[in-house]
Amino acid sequence: MPGTTTTAPAPPPAKAKARKKATAPAGASARGRVDREGAVVLIAELFREYGYHGTSYGQITEATGLGKGSLYNYFPDGKEGMTRAVLAHVHGWFEDHVFAPLEGDTEAAKAVAGMFKAVDDYFHSGRRICLLGAFSLYDARDAFDREIAGYFTRWVAALKTCLRRGGVAADKAGMLAMACMVDIQGGLVMAQALDRPAVFRDTLKRSRLSLDVALEAVA
Repeated sequence: MPGTTTTAPAPPPAKAKARKKATAPAGASARGRVDREGAVVLIAELFREYGYHGTSYGQITEATGLGKGSLYNYFPDGKEGMTRAVLAHVHGWFEDHVFAPLEGDTEAAKAVAGMFKAVDDYFHSGRRICLLGAFSLYDARDAFDREIAGYFTRWVAALKTCLRRGGVAADKAGMLAMACMVDIQGGLVMAQALDRPAVFRDTLKRSRLSLDVALEAVA
């Protein structure tokens, strides 16, 4: 109508990115009760999503299906105990799949290849953050500094041992092992920041190439 001002309709609200709800892993009983190991796995994913301080007891009980009493039975030290269990679980996985194989009797080049394969699988080709790396940067560093430092120190030492077994000089092996760790952690951060998992995969390829070249040079 004359003299009437029309306004454009408001745009529809942006769709929020759907969060994947944690599901019970292996470790749930026939009646659906999650055992301690299963709870640790689920809590780890919550910490990856929300951080240590950002994860509430309500989120933990919802994800695990456990009441506060059951959680207390599993983790008498509360959230701190849960976190130490999570960190031990992560360290245990890497001990079995990364650290021990690097220090084993396998040919060094094959052990290095196996490490990169395990790392790519574990971090979902850059789609999954490193929990200990995130803790070291943000809200849990002071409380769990020993566990965090131990994880990275162990990894660097295991990779250095592997490179030394392959004939690389001690100083160079240590430098390459530390550089590889920086590559992996930096690649994860950038893949998450840019939402481009390919950044992580490309970083792994470059890092592996540098180790392969060093091993081939002394073969």
